[in-house]
Amino acid sequence: MVLYFTGTGNSRYLARRIAEGLEMPLYDLNACIKAGNAAPVQTGRDVVLVTPTYAWRIPRVVSQWLGNTELTGAERIWFVMDCGNEIGNAAGYNRQLAAQKQLQYMGTAQIIMPENYIAMFNAPQKEQARNIVEQAEPALQKVLAQLKAGQEFPPPREKLYDRLMSGPVNPVFYRFFVKADAFRATDACIGCGKCVELCPLNNIHLENGKPVWGKNCTHCMACICYCPKEAIEYGKKSRGKPRYHFEALERKRDV
Repeated sequence: MVLYFTGTGNSRYLARRIAEGLEMPLYDLNACIKAGNAAPVQTGRDVVLVTPTYAWRIPRVVSQWLGNTELTGAERIWFVMDCGNEIGNAAGYNRQLAAQKQLQYMGTAQIIMPENYIAMFNAPQKEQARNIVEQAEPALQKVLAQLKAGQEFPPPREKLYDRLMSGPVNPVFYRFFVKADAFRATDACIGCGKCVELCPLNNIHLENGKPVWGKNCTHCMACICYCPKEAIEYGKKSRGKPRYHFEALERKRDV
């Protein structure tokens, strides 16, 4: 079974491609996490977990869900992580997670996809994003070939920098940066509730037709990047930046 969590669609796209290539069922962790559903999942022998990279590891909401959920029948697990640049030493923590689940760790693969973290970085324009997705195809095909052969992914880079970012920097980043305090709706907001619908942690509700954010945020960027009116800002850091979500790339190019 292919499990995935996604913020703005990159991981969903990769997970779908992998599930199709392996002829495996696809399991949406966003829906499970949003519903608070930790019921056992009948996965079969092999599990492929596809996630974005949050602070140089898999998202905490995903590792927490896995810690609370029995993967019935699972014996082996592969991790596929997409990122805008690098995953640090995420593989070391994925190996620990596999051991906690008493699963055979089959490695971690990195695939570069378009950046979405506009709370800190710039997202690409559509054509640039399309190019990045096209450039990711060889890495995706390599991952598929290794999965089909039942092979372990080769060990990724593990330098002092990688250990530092995934180690001591990760908790510091979550503590000081992963907050919803700076999210605000502008006057362009139409109160459609798309942000409420997409938030995997149920951290947004509408008051007087406008979204209000709580304290339980994972910085997935779904609310700000999927807003149909681009009516959400993250303080001053998101102003003027393009919003990115994968589905926009699949729409017909302007003629």
